[in-house]
Amino acid sequence: MYSELDHKFMSRALDLARNALFQASPNPRVGCVVVREGHILGEGWTQPPGSNHAEIEALLDARRNGHDLHGATAYVTLEPCSHFGRTPPCATAIIEARLARVIAAVEDPNPQVAGRGLEMLRSNGIDVRCGLLATEASELNIGFFSRMNRGRPWVRMKIAASLDGKTALANGISQWITSEAARKDGHAWRARACAVATGIGTVIADNPQLSVRLVTTPRQPLKVLVDSRLEVDPEARFFDGNEVLVACAFADPAKVTALRDKNAEVIEIPNDDGKVDLPQMLRELARRGVNELHVEAGFKLNGSLVREGCIDELLVYLAPLLVGEAQGMVHLPALSDLAQARRLVFHEVTPVGTDVRVLARWAPS
Repeated sequence: MYSELDHKFMSRALDLARNALFQASPNPRVGCVVVREGHILGEGWTQPPGSNHAEIEALLDARRNGHDLHGATAYVTLEPCSHFGRTPPCATAIIEARLARVIAAVEDPNPQVAGRGLEMLRSNGIDVRCGLLATEASELNIGFFSRMNRGRPWVRMKIAASLDGKTALANGISQWITSEAARKDGHAWRARACAVATGIGTVIADNPQLSVRLVTTPRQPLKVLVDSRLEVDPEARFFDGNEVLVACAFADPAKVTALRDKNAEVIEIPNDDGKVDLPQMLRELARRGVNELHVEAGFKLNGSLVREGCIDELLVYLAPLLVGEAQGMVHLPALSDLAQARRLVFHEVTPVGTDVRVLARWAPS
């Protein structure tokens, strides 16, 4: 069904989509290549929200290069949109450009699109195919698909640990277990997320900024603090810089006012135990357009997130160190049988500097 050239140009479109990794949110990361007779006429990728989508960028690029688009083929990593959002429908622009064929990697899960863009193109005489490199395209937008299909972000828990699974010494010292290369790589994962979350224990112990500093990024992700009793000091470094959302179980009015002065919004979402309702927090973040949530917290909040089914994957940096009795990665109850263990599968294992980066996801049940 698909030729070698089709694979080549869709792979190129995926490469282009990766240029939008840090800037597309809350939109999906999309790449587009316009081709005629094996030659690329124009290329594009998703611009920041409110600006052009990938298809429009590719069509404009082709026109800037002086090409007639009539009869050309567009390779796009996600179904062209068919609705008016912040920008007009890309499907309409493709029809008006008189392209002959569109090959999409995967349908858009957005209920406002969901196949309508492809049908719109077909009804206007364009040869439409969908499904080429669908897995790769879906993986690139795993958070967007999660938000659209599940009503919650894709949640990634980042942990830096020794080879024996310790994240800090017994006295709390943790800087630095992993190498500079691993820390920089971790900041790149922060940068791709829409939001970065931590708990009040980490803020009190480490006073982190939790911003992206070690890689260049066009925007800082939203910072989220889980703080059931609203214990945070408004002067904490966590409030330096970009927007902050604080999730609590009880909101003291005076403290809320002090945090508002620090550009922080407080939301009160208690569960029956008087703590933050973590699944509800995820739904609230999705409502705000958060596709990917990056968690960097202590072992207690990590454990709560795992126990409540809020984590989709673990991003673990393992350093070649043995530190003995110390703080672990995730606080979970003791088991009486290994059959009760929560099982994962290794999705990726990659050397980073002197360390190893492990990306693990829950094993199919």
